[in-house]
Amino acid sequence: MAKSLTPEDIDRLRAALADNKPTPVWFTEAAVGVATGQQAKVIAFDEPAEGDFIQVRPNGSRDVLQFSPAELTAVKPPAKPATPRPRPRPTVPEPVDSPEEVVQGIEPGSPTPTTRQPKPRKQQPTEITVTLHATPEGEWSVDVLVGKKRTVRWEPVTAGDIAKAAKHLPPAVGEAIEGALTTARERGLQRVEELKAQLEAAQRALRDLG
Repeated sequence: MAKSLTPEDIDRLRAALADNKPTPVWFTEAAVGVATGQQAKVIAFDEPAEGDFIQVRPNGSRDVLQFSPAELTAVKPPAKPATPRPRPRPTVPEPVDSPEEVVQGIEPGSPTPTTRQPKPRKQQPTEITVTLHATPEGEWSVDVLVGKKRTVRWEPVTAGDIAKAAKHLPPAVGEAIEGALTTARERGLQRVEELKAQLEAAQRALRDLG
């Protein structure tokens, strides 16, 4: 497995980015949704440096994605040896019976032979993982993995949509979501009261000046 980014590697990448000389990185086997060994360019670093805080743009793509140090490496993977292509063999056409020979090979009254078609193989269902995340301020986001590919990366979701979805989930899940929504509402009301007090103080100061 490729060596993940070390704190020294991250400091070096930050310095190179500050000098407008971004250093290339490569995806490790831990990266999800991208090819292992694919090259990318570091675009920015999020603060604080936690979780997927490194923003990169994969080569050949315009999308900017976020990854953790474990999903990136500063060591260029070795080039894969070229696989020699096999030389095509000359094909010899098989003899085809004439219509008369086909008819003569079937006895009168015998059933017409049919070709048995192979049965279609059942496709295995794909595992889907949906993760919801809430901040103490009541901001929600969702992350979706289809198999090993991340199709949605922490997309913002409104608290109203979360409340609607909680009604159709198991009771234990709905209670946990409702608890987070209640805490966010209490924080919001407290913030409103603080802003009202600040507004009243500012209005009194204006009256005193006038």
